[in-house]
Amino acid sequence: MPYEFGEEYDFPLWGNFSYSSSPFQASNFSFQSGYSSTVRYNFIMQHYLADNVDGDFRGSGSREPVFAYSHDFGEILSASVMYTIGSIQQPVMRYLTSSGVVPLQPWWTECYGNIFQMINFHFNDFSLTQQLAYEFETQLKSDVDSYYSANMAMVYSNSTPSAPPVYSNGSQGNAVGTDQFGNQYIFDPNTAYGFLNPNNFSNIAIPDVAEAEAYYSIVALSARQVMGAYVLTLPPTGGCTNNSVNGSEPLMFQKEISSDGNVNTVDVMYPAMPFFLYANPELLKYNLEPLFQNQEGRFYPNGYSMHDLGTNFPNATGHVEGNDEYMPVEESGNMIIMSYAYYKFSGNAAWLTQHYSQLSQFADYLLQYSLIPGIQLSTDDFAGQLVNQTNLAIKGIVGIQAMAGVAQIAGIAADALNFSTTAVNYFKQWEYFAIDPSGRHTLLSYEWRSSYGLLYNTYPDKLLNLGIIPESLYTMQSNWYPTIAQIFGVPLDNRHSLTKSDWEMWTAATCTPETRRLFVNGLGYWLNYTSTDRAFTDLYETIDDGSYPVSPSPIYFIARPVAGGHFSLLALLRAGENSQTGTGLTGSFPSNSSQALSAEIYLPTQASQDLGPVTTGSETAPPVSGVTSLVGYNATGTTLSTTTSPSSSSSSTTLTSGSGASGIVVQATPNSALSGANNPSTVLPAVSSG
Repeated sequence: MPYEFGEEYDFPLWGNFSYSSSPFQASNFSFQSGYSSTVRYNFIMQHYLADNVDGDFRGSGSREPVFAYSHDFGEILSASVMYTIGSIQQPVMRYLTSSGVVPLQPWWTECYGNIFQMINFHFNDFSLTQQLAYEFETQLKSDVDSYYSANMAMVYSNSTPSAPPVYSNGSQGNAVGTDQFGNQYIFDPNTAYGFLNPNNFSNIAIPDVAEAEAYYSIVALSARQVMGAYVLTLPPTGGCTNNSVNGSEPLMFQKEISSDGNVNTVDVMYPAMPFFLYANPELLKYNLEPLFQNQEGRFYPNGYSMHDLGTNFPNATGHVEGNDEYMPVEESGNMIIMSYAYYKFSGNAAWLTQHYSQLSQFADYLLQYSLIPGIQLSTDDFAGQLVNQTNLAIKGIVGIQAMAGVAQIAGIAADALNFSTTAVNYFKQWEYFAIDPSGRHTLLSYEWRSSYGLLYNTYPDKLLNLGIIPESLYTMQSNWYPTIAQIFGVPLDNRHSLTKSDWEMWTAATCTPETRRLFVNGLGYWLNYTSTDRAFTDLYETIDDGSYPVSPSPIYFIARPVAGGHFSLLALLRAGENSQTGTGLTGSFPSNSSQALSAEIYLPTQASQDLGPVTTGSETAPPVSGVTSLVGYNATGTTLSTTTSPSSSSSSTTLTSGSGASGIVVQATPNSALSGANNPSTVLPAVSSG
């Protein structure tokens, strides 16, 4: 049953779909909505559509309705037609304020006007959108090259490598070869051991693969997936207990796609952080702001950070009873680190100081519980609780050190000294508990000698140069990871053979160039050979065919925004580091300093064209000058309506019935029709989450 602010299987149950096109060069252009069999039969028999709208709006189960277009080009050799498909929710979120739970309008209403004006703008804006996308892609390639250019000899080599064998997990024989750097390897394609150094049997990076190319493939696949999980909204009008809320800035809400469905899950925002520090730090602020508004508004009763802003997207209604998922050290550390990272990359000291009281409350919790966290969940909650997790404890300690920087910015010197002194003292004790007596690696859990794991929570220390982690620890871990690697990467920890791609890339950013290449090339290799068949997953097996983990049923983590963690190296680039830095502690940030980046972060250039006034679309020559819209609101069950924007010579047609709009181009053959069922769950999947 459709209802507002509800979802089923990650699909929204309210809102509208839109289907848009225009005549272009067609000699005859027609449209129609109605019963699928009737519309299709009449088109086959008559070769045109009736230009009418079926007013009996209904679901797909009863006389399946479709929307259809027909472009008749006559006798021509070729023609091009553009169709756009959009999904629109308005309102888009529910949000808890001191005035109660209120609906929030999407941010595009501030930019483009009503739904038809937005659709018209979107349709006419395709050329400019293409240009901006091209510029972002060009900048992304350039930045990847910039990161690696400092040490290209470690990426490309003049050595003549052996032709690399193919992983088959079958019956092929062993292979011996030489990689592009002159290193010998042995490889058994019938096992998941990977490419081994014949001297010590530790792993080397996948041979004959340029790391820069592998990394570009990873981030290029990740960028759209990251942004697809967010919606921007207007802030609530009144009812905010925080008088410093900026009503001219949007709020940004994240959906934890596929794994839980929560709103603004703090430990999902945290791994996505590198993307925003690289691309636009202000978006990280917009994402953090609703969490601060809720907790500073005293809607959350606990002294530590909340886990999320709502159990079921798009309901950002908080947890007034304080019964959210219990991850107190995890989320308190995350909030402090993300907030301080935003300041370091933006220089916005006023915003950081504004939230000092709330951040200090989180830090007080870390002072009590981070060194000996006891039995808790970490962000890897699918693995279950574990006592005194080494990686969780170091997050708390890094968070305390970051809080010292926050206090310094806020001008509270006594707090800064207390936090910094405590962090240093805790780290010394942590080393005693966390490092195996052999001195070869850290443990997954204090004093559990047969355990190990990815120590990814040291990455913020390196990124922000907090000065709490010595280079020797990074080097020790970097030397350890190749000894436990598999064909498709390094397992998350000793409890499973699975790994997480976001944490692999965080860890890679803390390693020597050789070990970093092992991580990056392994993930690139997995992209080519994995048996997974859905959107880029961050959770997969490092053995066999790189499938989804099975425990006992498959675990599908798909299309999640944590892919933002793949940008860990590019965030380092923004901070002044490059591929040659390795485990060194150099960059634009002085060690243990609250200094922010002195220069403005370079973002992809804007297109040369002016976007033009609101609701008009860009000034790029559009294919048409008007839009005809057919609209069906599936939340209310009202009948379809048709609206045509003024046009002196032509119009484009929009058939609307679902949230946000996204464009596609279809090369249409003469006298063709496009039709689709008016069914949110089959026409446009995962619309509320992008």
